[in-house]
Amino acid sequence: MLPARRIGPFEVSAIGLGCMNLSHAYGAPVSAEQGERVLLAALDAGVTLFDTAALYGFGANESLVGRVLKPHRQRITLCSKGGMTGQPVGPGGALQRVIDGRPASVRRDVEASLQRLGTEVIDLYYLHRWDKQVPIEESVGEMARLQAEGKLRALGLSEVSTATLRRAHAEAPIAALQSEYSLWSRNAELGTLAACAELGIAYVAFSPVARAYLTGTLRDVSGFDAKDIRRAMPRFTPTNYANNLALLEAYAALAGEAGCSMAQLAMAWLLHRGPHVLPIPGTTRVDHLHENLGAAGVALPAALMARLDALFTPQAIHGARYNATNSAEVDTEEFGAGSATGA
Repeated sequence: MLPARRIGPFEVSAIGLGCMNLSHAYGAPVSAEQGERVLLAALDAGVTLFDTAALYGFGANESLVGRVLKPHRQRITLCSKGGMTGQPVGPGGALQRVIDGRPASVRRDVEASLQRLGTEVIDLYYLHRWDKQVPIEESVGEMARLQAEGKLRALGLSEVSTATLRRAHAEAPIAALQSEYSLWSRNAELGTLAACAELGIAYVAFSPVARAYLTGTLRDVSGFDAKDIRRAMPRFTPTNYANNLALLEAYAALAGEAGCSMAQLAMAWLLHRGPHVLPIPGTTRVDHLHENLGAAGVALPAALMARLDALFTPQAIHGARYNATNSAEVDTEEFGAGSATGA
């Protein structure tokens, strides 16, 4: 049985499942049958927190999650996101990723997600990205109206700064902040992690194993699929990644001391960062799913936590988290120019 943590009104498994990988981001998606196997295996293993978004596969992921988990709807906390979706653009009407936080667009996104998920209410709904052309209060205000109408149960934000989080929380109670957080992406420690603890907001950590880097299994970055989003991430350029690999020998030794795999150590570190932190690893394989969930049973002494912190300082990481275009789309605090993550 997985331990439980809280998100707003919900008690959920301390480790959730990020469903993105089944339909999006790291090359060709797996078959619907494989996706179903992973989702049902997670359910059988005690996962109750399932995270999807309208963006993933331009709706395909929500449709998959909705279809597979609908018979089990009362057993799970269902999370999705809008405000960054696939919309028809240009003369041909091809779907392209669009960030749009206008109230009418937020309402459109929620209604579309409800249909794809096959549910009357979404338990936790995030603004996937803050549209900086729209005051955060306007986007969150519309989400609050949808909540009052019974279409959403709790509200969340993704990839916003402490200041934006506080503004939004003053407009309507925010239950969760979802942002990247791992040993090699520690921007949360610049303010949002502490703010969440202060305000009673859950911190939902995506990419907890650093897009496979912290598993130790990704050694060669030259063969990424054409649609793999890591191709555009500075940390995964051959030169930067070779430098980042140099940290893994010491990291593997620490995993050995802890008696766990490298992936499990990454998530156990997150679970030890505070009771309000919930990692949501994604995977396309059932064996990796069970490995990930095993992190809940890993105890890390304070001395080992300190050694992990010292190994993965922001200054030790080569390459920025996002390229210039994607960095402009998020609102998270960044480390100063003297550190690699701020490069």
